[in-house]
Amino acid sequence: MKKHHALTGVCHITHKQLPLRHLILGSSIRKNIFDLVKTDHPDFDERSYITLEQLGVYRKRYLEQLLIREMGELTTVEQEVIKSISGQELVTSNIEGELAENISLGDRMADNIASFGGSWRFITLFFSFLLLWMLVNVYVLSVRPFDPYPFILLNLILSCLAAIQAPIIMMSQNRKESKDRQRSEYDYKVNLKAELEIRLLHEKVDHLIVHQNQRLMEIQQIQVDLLEDIMARSKA
Repeated sequence: MKKHHALTGVCHITHKQLPLRHLILGSSIRKNIFDLVKTDHPDFDERSYITLEQLGVYRKRYLEQLLIREMGELTTVEQEVIKSISGQELVTSNIEGELAENISLGDRMADNIASFGGSWRFITLFFSFLLLWMLVNVYVLSVRPFDPYPFILLNLILSCLAAIQAPIIMMSQNRKESKDRQRSEYDYKVNLKAELEIRLLHEKVDHLIVHQNQRLMEIQQIQVDLLEDIMARSKA
């Protein structure tokens, strides 16, 4: 005796018989996406089935057309967002951890030096060093100072320090600007996905409301017909 698989259906596009949990009825698809499917398959109607995978393909195409109409051209970031939506993937992640993993030893040293050079601790130590240098050469070693006034050796050291410190600080600033760009790109991806998801949700709600109103109108029409039949029978 053969089993009857009642909970299966045939995809209108792939012509594969699959369980209903893997299929979506045409009447449940949003109008804009439904129109895209119907453009490729004119005989597709509200009673036809489509797989979740194929629906994801058309959902991705719809989002691409939506962004192209508004922006003119899709960047790599926008394509990644569309891919994440069609694949129902998350774009949120711990970006600080990813940025920390990509730091090299030189970048870490540049950050530490720039952080120390811009602190009150550095200023205090630096002025203490200058004052000690001058006191040693003026008073302690007044007979034979290793750097007599006007402290030419000290000026040379300070010039070398400034020459080295400036590019190190610039390296740190460039890396921080790169981190800020990555954070901005990450925020843009999250915001764009949220906006597109909200648009899809609005369209889905609108479609459900229209679909429900149509069903209510049909039920109301049937009730009116039943009432007319009852009144006709009562008069007879």
